[in-house]
Amino acid sequence: SKGSSPATLELLCASVAGVALQPAPSSHAGNCCALCLSDSLYVSEYFSQSAQKLSFYSWYGNAKLFHFHVPEDTVLLRWLLQASRGKGPECTNMEITVHFRFGAPPVINPLGTRFPANATVRPSYNISITLSSAVQNTTFVNITTPAAGDWFIAAHLPEAAGRIEVKGFSTPCPYMFQADMFVLRLTEMPVLEPGVAMPQTVVSPAKPLHVKVFVPKHAAGMRFELRSCVTSEQKACAVRVVLGSITLPQSFQRIITCVGNVNCSLALDSPPWEKWLQIMVESLGAANASVSVEMLASFTACRPGSTSSFLNFSSLNQSQAGPRPGSTGAAGSSALPAGGASRNVSDQRSFCLQYQPVVREDLDVVSVRYRLLNGPSVPVHSISPTLLLLNLNTGMDSGGSLVVNLLLNKTSVSLANATVVACVSAASPVLSLNATQNCSTAFFQGYPLSMSTSSAEAMLIVLYPQTDDWFLSLQLICPKGQGECNAAEAKVTVFAYLTPCFNDCGPYGQCSLLRRHGYLYAGCSCKAGWGGWSCTDDTKAQSVGAQNLATLLLTLSNLMFLPAIAVAVYRYYLVEASVYTYTMFFSTFYHACDQPGVAVMCIMDYDTLQYCDFLGSVVSIWVTILCMSRVKKILKYVLFVLGTLLIAMSLQLDRRGVWNMMGPCLFALIIMIAAWVYHGVKRRHCYPSSWKRWVFYLLPGITLAFIAISVYAFMETNENYYYTHSTWHVLVACSVAFLLPPRDKHKKPWAWSQKLTCRYQICQNDREELYAVT
Repeated sequence: SKGSSPATLELLCASVAGVALQPAPSSHAGNCCALCLSDSLYVSEYFSQSAQKLSFYSWYGNAKLFHFHVPEDTVLLRWLLQASRGKGPECTNMEITVHFRFGAPPVINPLGTRFPANATVRPSYNISITLSSAVQNTTFVNITTPAAGDWFIAAHLPEAAGRIEVKGFSTPCPYMFQADMFVLRLTEMPVLEPGVAMPQTVVSPAKPLHVKVFVPKHAAGMRFELRSCVTSEQKACAVRVVLGSITLPQSFQRIITCVGNVNCSLALDSPPWEKWLQIMVESLGAANASVSVEMLASFTACRPGSTSSFLNFSSLNQSQAGPRPGSTGAAGSSALPAGGASRNVSDQRSFCLQYQPVVREDLDVVSVRYRLLNGPSVPVHSISPTLLLLNLNTGMDSGGSLVVNLLLNKTSVSLANATVVACVSAASPVLSLNATQNCSTAFFQGYPLSMSTSSAEAMLIVLYPQTDDWFLSLQLICPKGQGECNAAEAKVTVFAYLTPCFNDCGPYGQCSLLRRHGYLYAGCSCKAGWGGWSCTDDTKAQSVGAQNLATLLLTLSNLMFLPAIAVAVYRYYLVEASVYTYTMFFSTFYHACDQPGVAVMCIMDYDTLQYCDFLGSVVSIWVTILCMSRVKKILKYVLFVLGTLLIAMSLQLDRRGVWNMMGPCLFALIIMIAAWVYHGVKRRHCYPSSWKRWVFYLLPGITLAFIAISVYAFMETNENYYYTHSTWHVLVACSVAFLLPPRDKHKKPWAWSQKLTCRYQICQNDREELYAVT
């Protein structure tokens, strides 16, 4: 959203004015909308997003993401980072880590875990913000000539302690973070036309000159020249030229320094196709001296050889009728059938690359498959590289993982020592693999791959690929020179796809789709001690034996409810025994389904099992305390039903809230205390009256209940969960068996020999005989 408070904009405008700009006479610090520099007009824009509450880091979902879009012709980007914390005693000094990246969310690794094999990882650019004695911290980050497009910020707290906190028992300190973006862009940036010399003037060293040039498609190279450099004071000319924009975490700006009247130039290989390239010229001379220069940009065209996608579709549709006579490709080459025949060497020499048409097939959110029209195998030659376009420029593709899998057909390579070199790059392809074998373009460092008869398979995983057109270049290289490979051809099978999580996070992880406003991205949440970006780091992983032990402890510990069920049945508390049976059943199978790793068994939906487990636990406490109160039966059963309905409603609203358990417990305790006071006043002595009842039943039961609550609320962590929670099961079940009151005195114990009889009995008539018949 755009907009700002006057105080914030005044601070931003003042800082910008200190860089190189002065407010225009018609503007004021309240809006900071326009600034004048020489004959150029600058416009400022302010973008703000709502603050987010930070979390301690355990997986990528704990990092709070901010997504901004930097407009074209931006010459200055300024981040305003505001961090704050609460004022309570639970708030301590804290260090907040903030990561920046252009084009995609930052790839971070605060825990120092391992990434999956074949994954490319480049460290993110990050800063630390410390909240010590101050409640709030404000930090500025400046970026000159930033790249236009999507920019992402991710912020998080240090590693999570692993303690399981019950909601309501403790009040965590709120740490808030907000990122605002201020951009200063040039409304009419001069355009440098290819092949046309353009004179310009640098007013002063404090006011650099900004121009831009559009790089056409299929540009193999660019040459920039600076000539006729003259200063206003007739002194030696000294200027610095910066080509390209800043991108984080890595920036590949090209800088040249020109001194004197000698013409200077810079050549770029594979500049970014179909993009504006910013050029900034700074004067290194005296403060008040202006510099006049003449700039010239020229491009080297690349002639591609391929059949266009449209003609390939036509050939697919016309496969029964045969190819059209005289149909030609976009570059003048003959249209090939869908199977594709090999071109001869003379045809290949006339092209700088060979296109292979690729169809993008969207499958789901952040899920794309690339299908080659001419089949999964592509021919690779030594004369010119084979090129595949992988389109990832929709703006919604950067939240997944790009996977490229290459498989070399060994029988297709006639030379045993030949190598197929591949390069995956963004913005523009690498066109000189045969010369330097270097996988880099003018402003991007690509990802190299290689295959040979001894190692025929290669895989690349690009985590969070930046929004752009991606290219896969393949070329055949011979160690003794390219003349050896002129007539050779290799067949490479290409599988390329975009997936939310690589390998679906494996058996020990869960792929979660995360959202920040309208932007979707994915992350892996690991379990059973596994870690890493795709849950492939087994450094702290639990063994299968440990997983089985955890499952057995958490499930079999619920069998301790059997004594409580037996006591309830023996004392004629059949409703209570039914509730305990319900709790034991669903707690057992919920924990069997809740386990990480391989020791898992789910008899129904996980959410249903969890809800039934929580409901049974709270209702068991509710009916036990009401049973101890010894109220009238009709009132007790009304409270049973009404309380169960209210508990079911509260658990649906907030399943993990502490008051969902404590509320019914406290209300039932009030009823029990009131009933005991009533019985004590009525009988004129303490209730329960028997000291043996207090010593051998009530006090042990209450003690076990308090220990169980302490373990549940304060001792559970992710590491000890399986035995502390099992202890909770045992203590609660045992406390129930102790706390259940004795049966009513007028009820006889279960006498099965008298209840179920299979013999004749002599019956006695107890009716009073009123008269006698004589």
